[in-house]
Amino acid sequence: MTLPILKLYPNRPKEAIAIMQEVAAWGRSQGFRIWPENWLTSDQLITSESPPESFFLGTISGEPACTFILQQTDQENWGPTPPGKAVYLHKFCVLRRFAHQNMTQALIHALRLWCRPSGTQYIRLDTALDEKVIRKIYLQAGFKIVDIIDYPNGRSLALYELEL
Repeated sequence: MTLPILKLYPNRPKEAIAIMQEVAAWGRSQGFRIWPENWLTSDQLITSESPPESFFLGTISGEPACTFILQQTDQENWGPTPPGKAVYLHKFCVLRRFAHQNMTQALIHALRLWCRPSGTQYIRLDTALDEKVIRKIYLQAGFKIVDIIDYPNGRSLALYELEL
């Protein structure tokens, strides 16, 4: 399958959050466990680790295709990391009309180009360990599970890493 050419635009919180809300609403309508609506607001998402410039819009042929948050740190899940060693991918969402078009690989390719000038070594992300479909997507894309965080409520979080 040919990889779509994804152009990345940072500092797009309004568009990014709107796409996240749309994708999450679709997911909930399909019975998927996905972020609650009240988690997807600028008040909840814009923080010191995810300032407005970390909200990206990805386009294909000028049309919005996906969105995500790309943080420089993730203290909560990854602890302290030397600056520039890794970027942390959160809330990656693909609009339905671009689903099943190899968007994860297109994003990885675009992020390799984006991160190359800074010498970033890794893309890191996290997701619930029991999310089998998501786990399969990221493992097939080349990510490796490097740690699992077990919580007292019985849930576990998988930490994924991809070497650039």
